[in-house]
Amino acid sequence: MKSFFSSSCLLFLVSVLVFSSCHDEVNSSYTYRTMMPVYLEMSNVRARLITTEPAQPLDNPGKIYIYRDYLFINEPTKGIHILNNANPSNPINLKFIPIAGNVDMAVNGNILYADNYVDFLAFDISNIDDIQLVKRVEDVFTHMYTHDTGEIITFRDTVITTESSTWQTEGGWLMNSSMSFSANFSAASQSYGTGGSMARFTLSNQHLYAVDESTMRVFDVENPDDPIFVKPIDLGWGIETIFPFEDKLFIGSSSGMHIYDASTPNSPTRMAVYEHVQACDPVVVNSDYAFVTLRNGNTCRNGANELQVIDIKDLYNPTLKKAYPMLNPHGLGLAGDYLYIAEGTHGLKSFKVSDVMSIDQNQLEFLTSQKSVDLIPGPNSLIVIGPDGVCQFDYSNPAQLKKLSCIQVKNPVKFY
Repeated sequence: MKSFFSSSCLLFLVSVLVFSSCHDEVNSSYTYRTMMPVYLEMSNVRARLITTEPAQPLDNPGKIYIYRDYLFINEPTKGIHILNNANPSNPINLKFIPIAGNVDMAVNGNILYADNYVDFLAFDISNIDDIQLVKRVEDVFTHMYTHDTGEIITFRDTVITTESSTWQTEGGWLMNSSMSFSANFSAASQSYGTGGSMARFTLSNQHLYAVDESTMRVFDVENPDDPIFVKPIDLGWGIETIFPFEDKLFIGSSSGMHIYDASTPNSPTRMAVYEHVQACDPVVVNSDYAFVTLRNGNTCRNGANELQVIDIKDLYNPTLKKAYPMLNPHGLGLAGDYLYIAEGTHGLKSFKVSDVMSIDQNQLEFLTSQKSVDLIPGPNSLIVIGPDGVCQFDYSNPAQLKKLSCIQVKNPVKFY
């Protein structure tokens, strides 16, 4: 009997080896949405007439921005969708402005500002059915020019399927577009719109401030339809976001938070720099504290996943008050005593933060099914953007967010 079982076992093992050797190797594939480098002549870009088009479906939403009853949604490097959001339960897609190279926007009165690669554009949107380009300021975002050819370098939204689970391409260019193209909160004036927490454009004191990886550019917009480029200000490397509060500018970078005094709005001056470990770094602020989310990930190497509360009562000496572990926090928004945090693929969280020393004990809700990258606590709804689209919530009760509507993207792509 023992010999029979031994022989049977041997026969089974041999069969497994033989048959498995006949099977094809199974490889896993991964799909990414990324931005690939493209080189263009700016003269060709300027020659193209920008004409407003009928409503287009969302494909890869980036920055979100609200102004009065309108919701603006950026399609990175392609243009801006305009929706009637008077009823957040039923937003109506109205128009699309095709703007090549566009990744940022802001609204001052009835003037929409947008980047067009290296140029700065101003559109009159007082009549949504007849939007007009009223001014082009050329060659202000000069960091996009290549040194050797004088061409501009931009990035084309591309979907890649690969057998590699890492974020790499042969040319070394790969970025998570949802991280790079998001908005910032701006409430300095009722004539200004409102964005999210990761903007590179913001408005304050009749000036617009635009940051890139190393520079802040200042525009005088006292006459909204006639923006004037004032000057560039060097900030150092790794700049990511800008947030205005009163007459101060809080600038997030991959290594810290910069505080600038903009009481002389055409010439902001540095007050202090709060340093942290290298990580992606959006910021929102009230009169006493700055709330900063840090995260690691594909473009935020070596970072921590946490919420940091920074005491800014002495603006020349910002100090860490307390840090709280998070899963993978992205954008965030502050509405009174309530903080909302986009946890990427992990979901959406709400907290009461009146006591900054016990935020972890005052988590109100965690919507694990709501993938989120950035958000805006607006006057009529909490607007949340993620890889699957743009959703709005009734947040009158921060402990029980009620979904009002969702605008799905045309071709959702899984993010890793």
